[in-house]
Amino acid sequence: MQQATVLIIEDEPLIRMAVADDLVDAGFRVLEAGNADEALAILESDHSIGAIFTDIDMPGSLDGLELAWIVRDRWPPVHIIVTSGHRKVEERDMPERARFFPKPYAHQPVIDTLRTLLG
Repeated sequence: MQQATVLIIEDEPLIRMAVADDLVDAGFRVLEAGNADEALAILESDHSIGAIFTDIDMPGSLDGLELAWIVRDRWPPVHIIVTSGHRKVEERDMPERARFFPKPYAHQPVIDTLRTLLG
């Protein structure tokens, strides 16, 4: 069975690496981006991505919520999980079927959610 691929978008390298390590340990294939622009380039070149896990507040031309809306528009099957330690995001602020985890979050609920979403 092929591993499900998750793209992590997080500008804090230590947080990104910790999440990536836990997802790899849980059996996912993981790609990483430090901002939304990098994430879009990866999404355009790798069509195996089944989900993104994105922070909202990042440097660059787009924040994580803007990225989430672009992903929903351009890659509708890709599942979206959004996280932030600075903002409380309501369901109406996110694209349809997106999930929100406030920081700090435990990694196991994120892993469980990804397993459910990606089957």
